[in-house]
Amino acid sequence: MVFAAKVSEIPDWGKKVVTVNGQEILLVRIKSEVYACETECPHQGAPLAGALIKDAEHLSCQRHGYRFNLKTGACREFPEYTLKTYPVQVAGDDVMVEVG
Repeated sequence: MVFAAKVSEIPDWGKKVVTVNGQEILLVRIKSEVYACETECPHQGAPLAGALIKDAEHLSCQRHGYRFNLKTGACREFPEYTLKTYPVQVAGDDVMVEVG
């Protein structure tokens, strides 16, 4: 796991794009949970920095509304599209992400 950001740098119910080992990652914080995923929608490559957080588990692409589960990356409505997610570990205020 590699340091990605401080929890305090990610707004609650918000997002932050970071670079980890030369790779851009989108961090999403919902209450005490932090998730990490790719920065572009797998459907047509829309930037997910502008995506909407609809509930405590889903990110919704602003272009076509595809909803992705932040834990699994699955899109229930369009299962052929899966958002790449990364394991996250929070240690104190440090967000650690496993990229491979």
